[in-house]
Formats: sequence, C-alpha cells, structure tokens
Amino acid sequence: MPILDENTFEFISRGADQTRRIGIRLGKLIQRSDVICLTGELGSGKTTLVQGVVRGWGSSEPVTSPTFVLINSYHLPEGSVLFHLDAYRLKDAMEAIVLDLDAMLAQGPLVVEWADRILSALPEERLSIQMDWLADELRRLEVTFRGKRYEEIFIELKKGILKSFE
Repeated sequence: MPILDENTFEFISRGADQTRRIGIRLGKLIQRSDVICLTGELGSGKTTLVQGVVRGWGSSEPVTSPTFVLINSYHLPEGSVLFHLDAYRLKDAMEAIVLDLDAMLAQGPLVVEWADRILSALPEERLSIQMDWLADELRRLEVTFRGKRYEEIFIELKKGILKSFE
C-alpha cells in the first residue's frame, strides 16, 4: 500500500468483495456528523464501497445507488441514521444545500457519491476517497483527509487494511 504523503494512501482492491471489506472497516469507524466523500467515474466501485460502509456501521438494510432518488437512508434500531447522497444529478452545490445537509449530519454520518460536484456545500473537514477503475476486478482507492477527526479515521483505516495483509 503506497503512502503518497502524510495525508494520503493508495490501495488497489482486487474485487468487489475486497472493496466491500474496506467499506466495512470504514463503517466501523464512522459516527454521527462524519462526512465521507467518494469520487470516481461510473463503475469505479463507489456504491460497492458504500455497501460495506453501511454493513460495518451496523445496518443490515440493502444498499442501492440513490442516483434517481438522490438520498437513501439506513437505520439502526436505536435511531441513528446513515445518509447516502448521490450528487450525480445535482447541478451545483446550491442544490445540495437545499437538501439540508446540516440536518442530516445532526442525525448521523453522511456518505456522498460524486462529492466533487458539491464540495463547497460540504464541511471542509472530511475523509475523501477517489476511486478509479483499472480493470474488470481492479479498483484504485486513494484515501485523503482534512481535519483531526478524519486523521483518526484515516490512521485506523490504514492500520486495518495493512493488518488484513499480515
């Protein structure tokens, strides 16, 4: 796993199951008001990663892409909600602001696909994952962070991924 700089590491996923397992590790680390930004072209594995995140967070609800509904929500029995926003169909950050992202973050974590379309509507501090399609089963994930909270997630995620290769 190349460490590109102190705020960035790269990982090559060798299939959808491995991408989901990375998501599970990430899901176990997130909490209310955390923002996870996903970017990458169609087919790069963003929704597959979110499937793992939701499972690791503790929800067993099926995860689908919210491309046409914009937002899916997943719930825990104690009332927490994880929001999954797909910004692909949004024209700009103003359309995201109308969705009341602050209210979502007050209830739970927010995972945003196509986050690059609405970055100015999102908090400055966040964990970002750029996903790239390399081949049929290969995906490149470049993980970066901004802010102390996300540095903690970044470090634990990196440790967990490294540990899985021991």
